[in-house]
Amino acid sequence: MAKVTRDDVARLAGTSTAVVSYVINNGPRPVAPATRERVLAAIKELGYRPDRVAQAMASRRTDLIGLIVPDARQPFFAEMAHAVERAAAERGKMVLVGNSDYLDEREVHYLRAFLGMRVSGLILISQGPSEHAATEIDAWDARVVLMHRRPDAIDDVAVVTDDIGGAQLATRHLLEHGHRYVACLGGTEETPAIGDPVTDHVEGWRRAMREAGKSLEGRLFPAPYNRYDAYKVALELLSGPDRPPAIICATDDQAIGVLRAARELRIDVPGELAVAGFDDVKEAALTDPPLTTVASDREAMARSAVDLVLDDGLRVAGSRRERLKQFPSRLVIRRSCGCGD
Repeated sequence: MAKVTRDDVARLAGTSTAVVSYVINNGPRPVAPATRERVLAAIKELGYRPDRVAQAMASRRTDLIGLIVPDARQPFFAEMAHAVERAAAERGKMVLVGNSDYLDEREVHYLRAFLGMRVSGLILISQGPSEHAATEIDAWDARVVLMHRRPDAIDDVAVVTDDIGGAQLATRHLLEHGHRYVACLGGTEETPAIGDPVTDHVEGWRRAMREAGKSLEGRLFPAPYNRYDAYKVALELLSGPDRPPAIICATDDQAIGVLRAARELRIDVPGELAVAGFDDVKEAALTDPPLTTVASDREAMARSAVDLVLDDGLRVAGSRRERLKQFPSRLVIRRSCGCGD
């Protein structure tokens, strides 16, 4: 059977091949609704399938969006990647995902690979302040949107959450339960000092504690972001003589590790220990007890990032602040803080 071509579609629809192209690519010129319907009917009748490789070669762009995350095994990044994929599908795009594993060289590897594939744009959840990544982006003159974090070295448009404000909300809420103080499970020594959400979560905790006149000394504990290593840190912390009355964790994954350690040590949550997290991953509602946490609108953030990376006005003029799109945080109250269902 002979391959169906765009010319065949145009003949059956009674229009030009250029109009067929406008319908298939949703532009760059508008097509009258009746004409569009004729073209779509012809495509269906003939079983026409566009040659995406040829289209990419002609336009020097594919229908792909690159997405680089630190670790898709972590629930927060998995849910964020899923939200980006849904938003991209709404715009007729597919998503390629690469894991940097928090390593600078792997982040650069995926930057080069995806940009070499001529993706339509790239969404980067960076592993940290990477000078190498910034150099790579500038060399390709790439369409890049930062998401979740904004490393100081990279000045592209960013879509982020109000991380400081969200952590303040959670810390204040724990203090309102009458606890003498709130301890904080923050990041590690490798956590960047600027542009990292965990750093901002710790800063939000600091501000809320200072507002309440509470001392910070000896109340910040470093811990990896994942539940397994946070569990080990929590076992030691909760077994000690100065066990805190309340803990805010920089991530929900850490908080899940804390809840596991408390259960193993037979510490009642929230009776003897109040716990709050940050991110509102789906699993947070299913922990025992359900986890109080801070949420952001991941779906809206994903749509915003996809729209920005595909729109022609991405590289707008303006200050660094003007190129930052910040979404508000909200407190999700469940039983781990001491509130009822």
